[in-house]
Amino acid sequence: MDVEPEHPRPVRHHDHGTWLVAFTGRMLVVCPRCGGRALVVPRPGSAPPAHAGSLLFHPRRLSCAACGAVADREAGQRGGALVGAVVGGTEDPFFRRPLWLQTRCAGRILWAYDEAHVDALAGYVGARLRERHASPTRAMFARLPAWMKSAANREQVLAGLASLRALSARSAPADRSDAAHERGDRPRHHGSVLFRGGPH
Repeated sequence: MDVEPEHPRPVRHHDHGTWLVAFTGRMLVVCPRCGGRALVVPRPGSAPPAHAGSLLFHPRRLSCAACGAVADREAGQRGGALVGAVVGGTEDPFFRRPLWLQTRCAGRILWAYDEAHVDALAGYVGARLRERHASPTRAMFARLPAWMKSAANREQVLAGLASLRALSARSAPADRSDAAHERGDRPRHHGSVLFRGGPH
C-alpha cells in the first residue's frame, strides 16, 4: 500500500497581525434543530463588510442544509450605535451555538471556526520559528493560550487540528464531536460599538 508523503512543515511563520474576527466570515456550528452541521455566514443580500472589523456588526444567517433550519440575526443597538459581537470561546459569537469544530486536546478543548481557521492555526503551531507582528494587541496568534504555543504540545495540537480538518468534511448529527456542547465560556463583552449616520 502506498503512503502519501507527509506535507513539510513550515520552518518560519510570519504573524501579520490577523485578528480572530477575520475568520468569522464563515463559521461551522451545531444546528439548533437537528444537531448536525450548520453554517453561519453574512446574510445574503447585505452590503459586503468594509473591512474585517466590520464583520462584528454584520447581519448574519444560520442555515442547515440537512434539516432546512434558517435563522437571521441583526446587530444589537445602543442608542444610535450598533453593538458588535464578541469573538472567542467555543460558541459562535452571533447565534451562540456550539462550534462544530471542537475536539479534546492536551486536556483542553481545541476549537476553530472553519477550515481556513484550522489551516492558519496549523501553520503557526507547526512552525519552528515564529516571527511576531510589531503590534500584537489584537493579533490572533499573540493571544493564543500558552498550551497551544508550547513546543511540548506541538504534536498533540497538530493531531487535534488534523481531527478538526477531517470533522469539517462531515455534517451528520452522528458525526458531532463529543466536545461540541455548550460551555458558557463566551468572553465578556468589551462594549464594541459602531456609530453610524444612517440605516445599516
